[in-house]
Amino acid sequence: MIDLVKTLGGYLWDYVLLFALVGVGIYLTVLLKFPQFTRVMPALKKMIIEIKENKPVEAGRMTPFQSLATAVAAQVGTGNIVGVASAIAAGGPGAAFWMLVSAFFGMSTIFAEAVLAQVYRKQSANGELVGGPAYYIEGGLGSVWLSRVFAVLCVIALGMVGIMVQANAVVGSLYESFSVPPTWGTIGLLALVGVILTGGMERIAGFSEKVVPLMAGAYILGSLIIIVMNIGNLVPVLTSIVVGAFTPQAIGGGALGIGIQQVMRFGVARGLFSNEAGMGSTPHSHACAHTDHPAEQGFIAMIGVFICTFLICVATAMVNLMTTAYNPNIPAAEMSKTATLMTQNAFGTGFGAFGAAFLSISLSSFALTTIVGWYFFAESNVKLLFKDNKASVVIFKAIALAFIVIGPLMEGDVVWSFSDLFTGLMALPNIVALFLLSKETKWLLDDYD
Repeated sequence: MIDLVKTLGGYLWDYVLLFALVGVGIYLTVLLKFPQFTRVMPALKKMIIEIKENKPVEAGRMTPFQSLATAVAAQVGTGNIVGVASAIAAGGPGAAFWMLVSAFFGMSTIFAEAVLAQVYRKQSANGELVGGPAYYIEGGLGSVWLSRVFAVLCVIALGMVGIMVQANAVVGSLYESFSVPPTWGTIGLLALVGVILTGGMERIAGFSEKVVPLMAGAYILGSLIIIVMNIGNLVPVLTSIVVGAFTPQAIGGGALGIGIQQVMRFGVARGLFSNEAGMGSTPHSHACAHTDHPAEQGFIAMIGVFICTFLICVATAMVNLMTTAYNPNIPAAEMSKTATLMTQNAFGTGFGAFGAAFLSISLSSFALTTIVGWYFFAESNVKLLFKDNKASVVIFKAIALAFIVIGPLMEGDVVWSFSDLFTGLMALPNIVALFLLSKETKWLLDDYD
């Protein structure tokens, strides 16, 4: 069964989603007239002004920054460290180039997701705003059955399997770096997540807006220090990224043994997985934001992809390539086996024993915020499936916490395989909706202008 799950998940991400996600990203980029170039910086400037003003919003809503922080909390996970390292290990330096290409087009995709989530959101019984792909599939396409299919897949992919993946990563990392017994690591994580989740949307938003900037900033700063320490390797590394993207055989004297199609596959697939553009996860938080126009939240959502891929994923890639952690003379098949240790070794070369501890703390922080964000997204779909029944939300909260306990008991590659499969399946209905509702997305942007 595990082999079947791995095969299906690999086929989904390496072929079906590779073309579907990139395809819809290219289509929306052209349709929306390349918003990546003209919309991100004004939106960032406006958001900074709003953060300074710190105007309160109604109960049951988030500020645009809180919704972005919650989205980034979910986007920035183990994929930004382990996923990027595995992409480089399997696809060489050129994978980093194709990761950026996928993120560029993904910015248009996530714009469409956020805008549609704003338009078709609803208010729950307790006054909180809820929304996401299941809501715009039902409201925009009028397809109840496809909406429910997405909702079920989202609950499984994010609220169960996804939580297992992140819990497994946190507990494993704490044990390897600080010798924290798995039992105590699990209990600590369970208590921390439990406290956050019992506070509802308000506590989740407050946690995200405080922790995410600190977490991401510390990781990027640590990466920059290592890059500066190895600045002499900058030009050769940038050259290897460009050369490896188009002629991978030229790297390491052909030791990689891979072709350009494989380099693209590893880079694009991991890039899309890390920033979640088109996957259907982040629209759930963007639906809750208080904005003057849906398009404004679309611009904010684009900043999330920029942070996740252009800053954090690039930081991971550069740290690995500029130190001795990545060796181009080792065949890709062998290098892939040690991908999880690659980034840890890279930080170790710069900071010694502290480097490994720093990475473990970063990985644990990233995974913790992802658990909180993914639970919040899954809960929105539970409310849809059970018609906003309060008891169902309480029961689901208990189920989600139970999966925190189950995750560390399973093998890492097994839970990752299930996660790849279900997140891939979840993305399919969302991609269909984004394509069929693309003209409405365009109309909304024109209306904003």
